[in-house]
Amino acid sequence: MKLSVEKDQLLEVLQKVQSIVALRTTLPILSNVLLEASNGELKFTTTDMEVSLQTSIKVDVDEEGSTTLPARRFFSICRDLPSHQIELSKDSDNEEVVIKSGSFEGKLGGLPKDDFPEIPEFKKEYNYSISQSILKSLFQKTSYAASNDESRPILNGSLMSFKEKKITVVCTDGRRLALAEQDIEIEEGNEIDVVIPIKTVSELIKSLGSDGDIIIKMSSSQIAFEFDNILIISKLIDGIYPNYEQVIPKQCEERLAVDREILQNAVRRVSLILNDQAASVRLEIKENKIDLITSSPEVGNATESIPIKYSGKDVDIAFNPGYLTAPLKHLDSDEIYIEFSDENSPGLIKSNIPFLYVIMPMRI
Repeated sequence: MKLSVEKDQLLEVLQKVQSIVALRTTLPILSNVLLEASNGELKFTTTDMEVSLQTSIKVDVDEEGSTTLPARRFFSICRDLPSHQIELSKDSDNEEVVIKSGSFEGKLGGLPKDDFPEIPEFKKEYNYSISQSILKSLFQKTSYAASNDESRPILNGSLMSFKEKKITVVCTDGRRLALAEQDIEIEEGNEIDVVIPIKTVSELIKSLGSDGDIIIKMSSSQIAFEFDNILIISKLIDGIYPNYEQVIPKQCEERLAVDREILQNAVRRVSLILNDQAASVRLEIKENKIDLITSSPEVGNATESIPIKYSGKDVDIAFNPGYLTAPLKHLDSDEIYIEFSDENSPGLIKSNIPFLYVIMPMRI
């Protein structure tokens, strides 16, 4: 293998693919990136056995070949090379890759291509197309609500529902739930619910662009995303996602409107007094204003009043401040709506788009 590549081009693609590589693994090959040079192209592949990412760039290939190199170390070396041009070469006798750039020359040991897991191929049973920017937005508006509790693996993922000519994305950890929707074309017989790992969602959020479409292909156990010369293949999470519709209040007695940024900033300020993640922010809701109140016995207390549009009954309700502000960071609308019935019932955050967020109250 022998090739020449521009430094910036190489770094950009290594930055993308190395995020798949596990920090700790019992299989050394999973720390490596597979490099395959042929037909004026260098193809990169990384996998952790659950999520795989594959992409390629145009390079000057003098000799075709392949190998695998430690992804993070390879990236670190290339990042500090002195020249804008990098030459990579490998003898067929061993897996050492010679790296040349300007006055620098080094050797990096790798592992054979044959040791690298095969990227799964599957017969697609379902096929969809959607704008990259829309899918990215759906994931951004929901993924923060997924659970980190590994005892319930189904909640460690994001539900993607392709039904009724729309895609619905849902995440929940049992204490909150985020849902976002978008109309798309769905062929008859192509309706399905799948749950994808949140790691896959995170990779998509990082990789998806603002232009062009993404093709989504699925089988019974895997899902593939194709866009911008990138292929991401992921296992699906087994199991049945909880009936999230049961959690969404059918009707709330009260509704207020508030400026999203004003609420977000005020909650952040009064929460600075708290040093317990289980602490709450209390909302004293009155006609056209909310008093935000926090208290910490070891530290002190804080209060801030903000204007709202509201003419209903007085209600005192408390929420986890982090849960309350999480959706506000990912919404674009200036004004959001909070619906509620009393201090013991779930609250609903809505916007002027197909989005809702259910948040359970805390005891005052």
